[in-house]
Amino acid sequence: MLSQLNRVPMDSRLRGVTVGLTESIEMPQIVILPHAKLCPDGAVIEAPAGKSVCDVLLENDIHIEHACEKSCACTTCHVLVREGFDSLNEASETEEDLLDKAWGLEAVSRLSCQAVVADEDLVIEIPKYTINHASEGGH
Repeated sequence: MLSQLNRVPMDSRLRGVTVGLTESIEMPQIVILPHAKLCPDGAVIEAPAGKSVCDVLLENDIHIEHACEKSCACTTCHVLVREGFDSLNEASETEEDLLDKAWGLEAVSRLSCQAVVADEDLVIEIPKYTINHASEGGH
């Protein structure tokens, strides 16, 4: 296959590639609504599809709590997905059971460690409080 590709003139090999590349460069964005402690001014960050919302936030210096180290065993990374909720992967039964214990539970609640970015932009609100026995004094 490579030897066949090498025989095709360079301009023929590249024809049409530019269009495909420019279309795939655009990544979904996550808009983080202002949170007094974690993101006072709010933020807009690029989010590669396939990454968890929690990982994207942490990689962009938004230090959302994740007491169980992202193992779906607590609710400290609870977020409200104000836009783009339906584009996320489906919540597991374990996640839904844990969310029942989350502070400020809403129909658009997800654990950010379990919510995987797809191809749509998201608007995320981080609740004011979390249920975390290890850091209760910090709120």
